[in-house]
Amino acid sequence: MKKVAFYTLGCKLNYSETSTISRKFEEAGYRKVEFHDTPDIFIINTCSVTENADRKCRKVVREARAIAPNAYVAIIGCYAQLKPKEISEIPGVDAVLGASEKFRLIELLGSFVRKPNPVVLSTVVNEARSFNNSYSLLDRTRSFLKVQDGCDYSCAFCTIPMARGNSRSDTIENVVKTARKIATTEVKEIVLTGVNTGDFGIEDGVRKERFADLVKALDEVEGIERFRISSIEPNLLSDDIIQFVSISKRFVPHFHIPLQSGSNKILKLMRRRYQRELYVDRVKTIKTYMPDACIGVDVIVGFPGETNDDFLETYHFLNELNVSYLHVFTYSEREGTVAAGLPGVVPTKDRQERSRMLHILSDKKRLAFYQENIHSHQTVLFENDIEDGRMHGYTENYIRVSAKYDPLMINEMEEVRITGINEKGLALVEEISISSPLSFQERVRVEVE
Repeated sequence: MKKVAFYTLGCKLNYSETSTISRKFEEAGYRKVEFHDTPDIFIINTCSVTENADRKCRKVVREARAIAPNAYVAIIGCYAQLKPKEISEIPGVDAVLGASEKFRLIELLGSFVRKPNPVVLSTVVNEARSFNNSYSLLDRTRSFLKVQDGCDYSCAFCTIPMARGNSRSDTIENVVKTARKIATTEVKEIVLTGVNTGDFGIEDGVRKERFADLVKALDEVEGIERFRISSIEPNLLSDDIIQFVSISKRFVPHFHIPLQSGSNKILKLMRRRYQRELYVDRVKTIKTYMPDACIGVDVIVGFPGETNDDFLETYHFLNELNVSYLHVFTYSEREGTVAAGLPGVVPTKDRQERSRMLHILSDKKRLAFYQENIHSHQTVLFENDIEDGRMHGYTENYIRVSAKYDPLMINEMEEVRITGINEKGLALVEEISISSPLSFQERVRVEVE
């Protein structure tokens, strides 16, 4: 029985696909092992959103070769689709498979015997038309469920359409069926993932179903405590989705909405499909229906043409916006994108300073959000994430909780009341429901990070 190890770079979507591919190997008789456990085969699933992701791929290959010099190393994922020849020239790589081929690894590579020259199996991305159902079972608490793939948008900075092809989706019937299958495991929360999740419903270039209807159908799935939407474009986050989440049984009040810039000038250069006024409206609508909702924001700094005044416009826009945290990305040039040829390149030191300022702002936003939730009652789903004798979990509205380890609380829902914020910026909470035999006094205080 050959041993196979997997390593994933990038997004939740990649994790769902790696998990699905790993199950295919196990079904075929391979034994899944940890990366360091001298496997016979390494499968590295790559990302290429930033230049740093490319460098990480090279480093992982070097580490794999150091661990098992004679092992077979196959590279899949977005980087593999974008630059198959470049990857094949990395010392130690045995095979490169593109978007249409990655789910057929076993079929295409056979017995995984190393050859004198790397095998490159990568067709043009337009041929990646089929949807491959994927979901993760990497831990028993949460599953990432892929509902959509590819993208029909043409944002100036993004390589994803070149790496994954046009937008395509599973069907509502199939997604519900998969969710019910996941519900037979110990998983309590499903996170819906995709390249452009809100664009769900497109098949062969035609919209046949709506994301709003998928949300409503999943809300009826028994056995899953929570559904979470990983990310959704502001122009695709409709009023009916927001309104339904506010009254749903299982969808949590947490939205992650890409903004990218608070300057309409930069949004236009980025080829985004909205202006900042729409974003303000979406935030206001969410907060109207769900005042305690958590709202996360993606933002890019240092895009070509972004002056200091443009950045400050973004900074002040975000500072005044009622959002909970930021995911800050420093712009990096990507070959083949429109942005790579735009004038007004921002110096690296300016990009880094702008990133630093927004990271500080994000910390302030998160602290303010925690303070707004003081005295609120929340439910925490504790994960098998143990560090220094502490376990961790999330509330419905994405407040991360740290508590003294209790094995009976892992993968359980626990009701708490947030009571304050300590000098380290951690919020203290008081437990309300007791599911273990420990006394209330022994388990009364936990900390929220």
